[in-house]
Amino acid sequence: MSLKPQALPRQRRKEARPQELLDAALQLFVEKGFAATRSEEVAARAGVAKGTLYLYYPSKEDLLKAVVRENLSALIAEGQTIAGSFEGTTQELLVLLMQTWWERVGNTPASGIFKIIITEMGNFPDFARFYVEEVIEPGQQLFGRVLERGIASGELRPVNVFEAVHVLIFPMLMLCLHRHSLGPCAAVEPMIDPVSFLETHVDVVVRGLLATDDKAAKKPARKRL
Repeated sequence: MSLKPQALPRQRRKEARPQELLDAALQLFVEKGFAATRSEEVAARAGVAKGTLYLYYPSKEDLLKAVVRENLSALIAEGQTIAGSFEGTTQELLVLLMQTWWERVGNTPASGIFKIIITEMGNFPDFARFYVEEVIEPGQQLFGRVLERGIASGELRPVNVFEAVHVLIFPMLMLCLHRHSLGPCAAVEPMIDPVSFLETHVDVVVRGLLATDDKAAKKPARKRL
C-alpha cells in the first residue's frame, strides 16, 4: 500500500500550523493579556510543541507582530488597492472601507487587538513603534487619501484631513473596546447595537463632510414672531 495518502494530512497539518498558532495567540493575548501569556500556553492551545512555535516565531513579540500583520496590515493594504481603482463616489468608498473593516476586524476576534494595544503597549516601546509604522501610519494615509480625493473632486468640503481621519476612526476603535469590556457582561444591558451604530456613524460623518453652499450655510436663521 502506498504511504502517500497518509502523508497528505501531515503536510496539510504542517502548512496549517502558522495560522493555528496565530489564532491561539490572539485568543490568549485577549483573554489573559500579552504580558501574562506564556509561549508554551500558545503552543499548547495550538496543539504543537513549544519548539514548533519557536520554529515559526522566535519570540512572543514576533508572534504578536504576526497577529497584527495577519489581521490589520493585510486589510489596510487591501483597502489601499480598492481605493486606488474605485470608480464610485467618495461617500460610497468610505462606506465600503468602513463596512469591510467592521466585517473583517470589528466583528471578529481581531477586534481584541485594540484592547491589547490600549492596555499594554506602553510597556513594550519596540512593539509600539512597530504598530505605529505598520498600522497607524498606513491607516491614516489610506483614509487621508480618500478624503483628499473627495475634496479635490468637489464632493467633500475642505477640512483638516488629519483630524477628519481620526473622527472617522476613533469611534470604531471605541466600539471594539466596548466589545471586550462591558460587552461580554451578562448583567449589563446591551448599550449599543454595532450594526446600527456603524450605519449611523457612516451617515453622520459622511453627511458632515459633504460639500454645501457656504452662503446658505452662513445665512442667519429667520426669527420667529
